[in-house]
Amino acid sequence: MCGVFGIFGHPEAANMAYLGLHALQHRGQEAAGIVTSDGEKLFAHRAMGLVQAGFSPRDLAALPGDRAIGHVRYSTAGGSHIKNAQPFAVDYARGSIALAHNGNLTNYEQVRERLEARGSIFQSASDTEVIVHLIAASTHMSVEDRISDALSQVEGAYSILFLTEREMVAARDPYGFRPLCLGILAHKGGVAHVVASEPTAFDLIGAEYVRDLDPGEMIIASDEGIRSVFPFPAKPSRPCIFEYVYFARPDSELAGASVYEVRKSLGRRLAEEQPVPVSAADLDTVVIPVPDSGVPAAVGFARASGHPFEMGLIRSHYVGRTFIEPQQSIRHFGVRLKLAPNRAVIEGKRVIIVDDSIVRGTTSRKIVKMIRDAGAREVHVRISSPPTRWPCYYGIDTPTRSELIAATSTIEQTREFLAADSLGYLSLEGLVAAVSQTNGVRPSTASARLPVLQDPAASHCHACFSGDYPVALSTRKTPSRPPRLVTAH
Repeated sequence: MCGVFGIFGHPEAANMAYLGLHALQHRGQEAAGIVTSDGEKLFAHRAMGLVQAGFSPRDLAALPGDRAIGHVRYSTAGGSHIKNAQPFAVDYARGSIALAHNGNLTNYEQVRERLEARGSIFQSASDTEVIVHLIAASTHMSVEDRISDALSQVEGAYSILFLTEREMVAARDPYGFRPLCLGILAHKGGVAHVVASEPTAFDLIGAEYVRDLDPGEMIIASDEGIRSVFPFPAKPSRPCIFEYVYFARPDSELAGASVYEVRKSLGRRLAEEQPVPVSAADLDTVVIPVPDSGVPAAVGFARASGHPFEMGLIRSHYVGRTFIEPQQSIRHFGVRLKLAPNRAVIEGKRVIIVDDSIVRGTTSRKIVKMIRDAGAREVHVRISSPPTRWPCYYGIDTPTRSELIAATSTIEQTREFLAADSLGYLSLEGLVAAVSQTNGVRPSTASARLPVLQDPAASHCHACFSGDYPVALSTRKTPSRPPRLVTAH
């Protein structure tokens, strides 16, 4: 999962891109980059780490032009190197082009092997680079047609931005796996067009949210204005439902739905589906979130259950990507560095911990132990999503299926591993209903093109919960075999 930002027609394009990426920092903390154009030439700067650390005023001053695209990269299990940082910027026979990609290509290996057999030389381990080679090899004349030709040869998830000397192009795959939205920003010289992974990037720079890009849509911004085309065959829309559960910022809107309100609704449904058993002991009960992503769901759970909401875990906001660990071992050091139990609201209580998901289970186990050590008499775990039983191949770096605790253990076995008094997950039906019923109504330019889906569960991708993959992985023989990708965008 990564974040992309683009702006066309603003005299301070680099500065606007810097701020936009800062607002999307939650989508990627491993590396950041910005490419600008002055209408004649591309200028690029990429750096490892956070946006604020990677861009100085001097760096931004060296990025002239009134158009820019930027990228924040999600940390993955491999490929942590500046060569994999985006946007990629290259020169080829017809000029220069840069691209920033959020998503994963499921036929990456197949396409790369075909390109290498024809003589292409790759400089990175990123699946995104195949798109660069496909554009360069295209026989079409216009940039728009070359991009359409390249994207028609790849499968999977892409919300992607391109920048040439004179144009900015934004495209979303036909399934709409990853979010991408359009905005406008008025300034003294006119109006700039802005594209970003989430509308929170618009709020920071004072831009106005216009709409989401539709699945399969391509937008071209140039000095002549902005226009929209649909060069790809229509597919059933399948946006990632886990964006609502965890990845998107709570103050974002996706497809017209407030992420914060969706997460509260998940908590309410979780309280209805998985109430905490009545205790034989006369104990006060408190609902505490695992911050920060578990907070809205815990609010909803507390209101629906009638139990008080408390901040029983205090998160440190000063934890960097690296730290010095004492040589003398401290139990649960990594978790304690980020979270500290608030004994005043935990001791002697029956505690309901609300979190968004469980992956391997090791962190949840440490949190349960921490809560018990702080004096809780009972610890009940509630998860505001279904069990994560399958890997994601569309842009989220999840472990292989053998590493997912819900894929290898029953709910009771997982509860025993966590050492919790009870464990409950939200059902897939409850998750889909909460998202569908919270969705607002947004005008859609492509609504008439898309196949009508009668089943609400078919309106989103929930493969990580259900194993229902809308797009097959070309190199995968079984769902338990991971692709040879070392990057997620």
